[in-house]
Amino acid sequence: MRETLLEVNNLVTEFRTADGNVQAVRDVSFSVSKGETLCIVGESGCGKSITSLSVIGLLPSNGKIAAGQVKYEGKEIQSLPYEELRKMRGNKISMIFQEPMTALNPVLTVGYQLREPLMLHHGLSKSEAHKQGIDLLNQVGIPYPEKRMSQYPHELSGGMRQRVMIAIALSCHPGLLIADEPTTALDVTIQAQILDLINELKEKLNMGIMLITHDMGVVAEVADKVMVMYAGKKVEEGMVEDIFKNPKHPYTQGLLNSVPNVDDPDFELEPIPGSLPSLQEKIQGCRFHPRCKFATAKCKELAPPEINDEQGHMVSCWLYEEEEVKNGQLVTQN
Repeated sequence: MRETLLEVNNLVTEFRTADGNVQAVRDVSFSVSKGETLCIVGESGCGKSITSLSVIGLLPSNGKIAAGQVKYEGKEIQSLPYEELRKMRGNKISMIFQEPMTALNPVLTVGYQLREPLMLHHGLSKSEAHKQGIDLLNQVGIPYPEKRMSQYPHELSGGMRQRVMIAIALSCHPGLLIADEPTTALDVTIQAQILDLINELKEKLNMGIMLITHDMGVVAEVADKVMVMYAGKKVEEGMVEDIFKNPKHPYTQGLLNSVPNVDDPDFELEPIPGSLPSLQEKIQGCRFHPRCKFATAKCKELAPPEINDEQGHMVSCWLYEEEEVKNGQLVTQN
């Protein structure tokens, strides 16, 4: 049994706007254990990144956690004093941001940005931090690390900048790594290298990883567990094999049907009709029902409950209300 690192219970994150408070994350619960990769998937705007920023306490000034708990190693962290939370960030919980060119400071050298967390959290001298920074760059596969320490972000390629971000995130040996779309805007060869690197470091350091992505190919490559989000809600969660072999929610099925399958000559892409609703849009019942080909009158009136099978595969959908579990499988009674 793996030790639980992160536990999020009934998280509600809302933003103050000119039109009133708007919920971006709605009653979401999940956990991440040591040595486990949880992938949070869904379209852009579904609440994935806001969930990760809620966990690490980096919401913008008009955002706040309105309800729920975020626990790290059993300790509630969203109510910690600012100084204590700042010491935890980068030290116990680190984050790789979506776009390294905006996350890295363009006027500071790579070396400065690598040394800073080591000096701040571990109390190393500048020379000790510099030496360790070189080791970190070497660890993430950057050639000529001594030279890179004196270079600026714009002098590096996109793949190298992303590796620098990973090196900074791992500099203090965190227990939990949050990676927000770590392969966005990288070519497929570099994507594969970055994913292999994250997997390798997870095994080596026994980290928990919370990876945010919209790419089901990335999910298949690195995930142990998958959580599917739609319009701020968790709609399905399970082990990666279950999600790919037996997707239950119509939205999950739509995501998988939108990915080309080169192994099946008869496979046809099936895009999900419509678009993600805005946060301000009030939708009664299941928030996916306007785009769902299986929607019933009940779906349009009442929000569905969370239904779990014996393997812990969760789905939030009225289609499974009248089902029972037989031999570990959900069986429709109609």
